[in-house]
Amino acid sequence: MIGRLNGVLLEKTPPLVLIDCNGVGYECEVPMSTFYNLPAIGEKVVMLTHFVVREDAQLLYGFGSVQERATFRQLLKVNGIGAKSALSILSGVSIDELVQAITMQEVGMLTRIPGVGKKTAERLLLELKDKFAVEGLTTNNHAPKSASSDVLNALISLGYNEREALAAVKLLPADATVADGIKQALKSLSK
Repeated sequence: MIGRLNGVLLEKTPPLVLIDCNGVGYECEVPMSTFYNLPAIGEKVVMLTHFVVREDAQLLYGFGSVQERATFRQLLKVNGIGAKSALSILSGVSIDELVQAITMQEVGMLTRIPGVGKKTAERLLLELKDKFAVEGLTTNNHAPKSASSDVLNALISLGYNEREALAAVKLLPADATVADGIKQALKSLSK
């Protein structure tokens, strides 16, 4: 398996890049998030990869970070999501936005991605609901997400169903602490 490429960037034609590694040119498909962060042609580049062997092709996908590759691999595990769809999702939203949409169960954010319909978005939400925490994929903005997640868990522990709890958490200000968030959420749920 090819897990990493270290070489000189020869070509950049979205979504394909060509990297020369000691005389061997590797062609990789990359998400746009990786593509925009590539150096100029002729400069050195290091890219993490995911290698797929199919009956009719051998494909190499490249990523600029460990988090991107881990997210891609999680997306591939979802029923009905192939490599092209996973690249499209990573090109359409940032990893932080994807994690937030899945954590907050927001179908609307996912359906804005080209090629992702309502059924696919619902499947993503269902199958990835608990996966990102296991893989260590979290948003960079830890405090608000952690607080909203803690408030959500507290409301569920208090007996509210997940739909009600999510609706109450969505109404909270982004800078709410856990204690204030629980108080505000309980007030909105009691109306």
